[in-house]
Amino acid sequence: MSESEEKTRVTTIVQKPLARDGVYKGTDCLVVIYTKEPTLLGKRFVLETSPMRIGRGGENHIVLEGDSVSRRHAHLEQRTDKWFCVDDGSTNGTYVNDDQIGREVQLTNGDRVKVGPTIFKYLSGEDVEAQYHEEIYRMTIIDGLTQAHVKRYLLESLEKEIIRARRHSRPLSFLMFDIDHFKKINDVHGHLAGDFVLKEVARIVQGRIRRDEVFARYGGEEFAIVLPETGLEGAKALAEGLREKIETSRFVFQNELIRVTVSVGVSMLSDQDRTSLDLIKHADERLYDAKRSGRNKVMA
Repeated sequence: MSESEEKTRVTTIVQKPLARDGVYKGTDCLVVIYTKEPTLLGKRFVLETSPMRIGRGGENHIVLEGDSVSRRHAHLEQRTDKWFCVDDGSTNGTYVNDDQIGREVQLTNGDRVKVGPTIFKYLSGEDVEAQYHEEIYRMTIIDGLTQAHVKRYLLESLEKEIIRARRHSRPLSFLMFDIDHFKKINDVHGHLAGDFVLKEVARIVQGRIRRDEVFARYGGEEFAIVLPETGLEGAKALAEGLREKIETSRFVFQNELIRVTVSVGVSMLSDQDRTSLDLIKHADERLYDAKRSGRNKVMA
């Protein structure tokens, strides 16, 4: 099943919130921060019953469709005032904060729970409502899987940087890169491995860029970086450093080594560029030059 064909369906059973220490509560919740089904993004599921089961089977409280989700995949269980995430012997495992859990783990506020392709964030405490609205806002600027910015945020930032660069006659460069043969990674190793590769590539990039440089997931396996105060040579040097670092990094998912490389296109703002789309177009053209010439290359 392709990534675009994989669908996710979530249902809840409404019950009265649990009483903890005699106090009527039940505000702890899971929020969907990443999903293959866009209509589910931001959906909230209050933890109103224990155990709350997650899986592909219709008997679960939260039903997720997809080949990487087991029929009875995991459940959330309340013990006194704490919630635990428990894996129910799933085929592909349950992850909390990117680490596969053994049998169970106690959840703390802000933990990310990944079941198949779907990522939830666990929210708890007295200000859950405020946290929820903050998370909804965060989703408008941050990609839930990679923690890179989203495309819209990148485009808005690029427009501002172009205005600033022209006003002060300062250089501005732009990188576009994508993961080589990413479809093959999904086909050979599975979509969960593909998600892992996307997260790891993003982590490597985030560790190498400056605070004022905007890094975003442009779409699918494609990423982009806005580089203020950076000329073409500096942008090429960064691109080459990222390319080399990714090529030499070990990507190991469920004991399988995955070879990962990227192709990069570089452009620099010129007087001929009328809009941000011109700058993006030039980087995109160089990216495809890199792919056509054998991949795992930087072209400017």
